Amino acid sequence: MGSLERSKRKVQLWKKAIVHFGLCFVMGFFTGFAPGGKASIFSSRVVASNKSHSVQMLPQQVASVPHASNVNRSMIAESPVPTPSSSKESEPAKFLEKEAEAEPKLLPRRLAIIVTPISTENPYQGVFLRRLANTIKLVPPPLLWIVVEGQSDSDEVSEILRKTGIMYRHLVIKENFTDPEAELDHQRNVALRHIEQHRLSGIVHFAGLSNVYDLGFFDELRQIEVFGTWPVALLSANKNKVTIEGPVCDSSQVIGWHLKKMNNETDKRPPIHISSFGFNSSILWDPERWGRPSSVQQTSQNSIKFVKQAALEDETELKGIPPEDCSKIMLWRLNLPVSKSPSHHLSTTGSTDASRRKI
Repeated sequence: MGSLERSKRKVQLWKKAIVHFGLCFVMGFFTGFAPGGKASIFSSRVVASNKSHSVQMLPQQVASVPHASNVNRSMIAESPVPTPSSSKESEPAKFLEKEAEAEPKLLPRRLAIIVTPISTENPYQGVFLRRLANTIKLVPPPLLWIVVEGQSDSDEVSEILRKTGIMYRHLVIKENFTDPEAELDHQRNVALRHIEQHRLSGIVHFAGLSNVYDLGFFDELRQIEVFGTWPVALLSANKNKVTIEGPVCDSSQVIGWHLKKMNNETDKRPPIHISSFGFNSSILWDPERWGRPSSVQQTSQNSIKFVKQAALEDETELKGIPPEDCSKIMLWRLNLPVSKSPSHHLSTTGSTDASRRKI
């Protein structure tokens, strides 16, 4: 009986071995047909996640065990390296940087304060005012045009200024003058007192109705720090020549002046024309800023004289423009003979035309 049981057990073992081998063979056979890429992808992901997890947790584990001397120091020093951003992500940043470099830097312009007096003796003031307004309209802002007019019953000046589109201030004086030059000086002083009272900060220039400009002049005007001067070409209707007034420069340094007539009074300072210099308006209401203890308030009745004296006293602060030796003429003054009764000429021409028609 014992031998039979042993033989049965051996048969059962062989059967189990054969079945087990058959199952393994079938599993191996079908496993060979399965794609091998998925297993490698999953395994790599699992390994990578395990590695990153271990690297992040190692510093905490080491900090919790300060006396552990058998810890691998290379693994402690290892830190997760940030993956570099893709080229697609860096392209917008590079584009913005290039665009910022290519964009020109905008520099703030100084306020140009243009003062224009109008004489009541000029019958063509409306024509000249429109011509000057068309020039000033082309000047880039900021610009303030201060127009001072004598008392008049006409609203022509107000209507012209309203239609220009220029930022302006219209001042009217009540005083009466018999001398046109004295009237213009008084009007300029009124404008300077207005600038002083309202503390207008900018570069002041006196623009007469007969002035003709190169537009680049106003760019040079804004470069003045304290005082600036420039040559002016005087054009006369009855003369075939041009007279130059103003400074003689070496670069931007004033070394002399153009004189109409030579005389022996060499130590006398030459007169500076009102249209051939400009200045920083803060000299009127903040003279201590420029190292001048005196104030215009003491000489408020003649601010023009004060500014001229201040400009000629310190020639180091007087800069010639344009800086290229002041050789470029950017301003012309037209000396045109003006008739006091233009209506008379109109009526005369009208009568002659009527007489010709009758003939």
